[in-house]
Amino acid sequence: MELSIIIPTLNEERLLPFLLELIKEENYKKNIEVIIADAGSSDKTREIARDYGCIVVEGGLPARGRNNGARYASSDILFFMDADVIFKKGMIEKSLKEFKKKKLDAASFGIYTQEKNLYLNKTTMNLFYNYPQRILKKISPMGAMGIMVKKDIFNKVNGFDEDIKLAEDHYFVRKVNKIGKYDIIKKIKLYMPLRRFRQDGYMKTFLKYAFCFMHMSLKGPIKKDNLVHYNFDHYNNKKITRKKYVNLRTSKNKRERVK
Repeated sequence: MELSIIIPTLNEERLLPFLLELIKEENYKKNIEVIIADAGSSDKTREIARDYGCIVVEGGLPARGRNNGARYASSDILFFMDADVIFKKGMIEKSLKEFKKKKLDAASFGIYTQEKNLYLNKTTMNLFYNYPQRILKKISPMGAMGIMVKKDIFNKVNGFDEDIKLAEDHYFVRKVNKIGKYDIIKKIKLYMPLRRFRQDGYMKTFLKYAFCFMHMSLKGPIKKDNLVHYNFDHYNNKKITRKKYVNLRTSKNKRERVK
């Protein structure tokens, strides 16, 4: 296998098919394996994953799911993705090409929203995440939603810290940056939904992540529940549709396929 994609899940039957369909279309040489690390879903998440030919293993909270998924990976390059992200055509092939061209040990990507929004849009995402991510990549690197890393480097830093309550992905990237070559693949964009912001509140969610970033920079990662609490599965997904998925496809045939 050239690439192992690892996705932690919990009750993602509505969003996971969008991502798996994108990966299926990208699997141009049949050399990508997808590992679903499921934390005991009560819906059809596991059934859907198996229908797409994924390897299904036991998961937990995201850090534990990623770590367990990595144990089953057969590739020397791991690509950790959140179950609710989507991307434009050619993303995986371009990412791998850039990763190898730059001889990277780890990489992350810019993050944008799947829809237009007054509070979170291209401008605000650039201002509060993407530009700081690029500016601080050597001092205080950030990585979320999608992280590509060599398996030997992953093993050297002992994977993701399962004791961290929030932003364990950022901390992972910081550890990797200390021993390997890390960069941001600027040509590639990942698109996230806004369900967490809607569910928990825009300002509350922003302040929570800002607090985690400052705490990590000054005192280290947060490992106490009384400082910050993370819910892995508490979303109202009833309004999820295929519209956002379709808008990111580039050909009429692709759009017809998902109607």
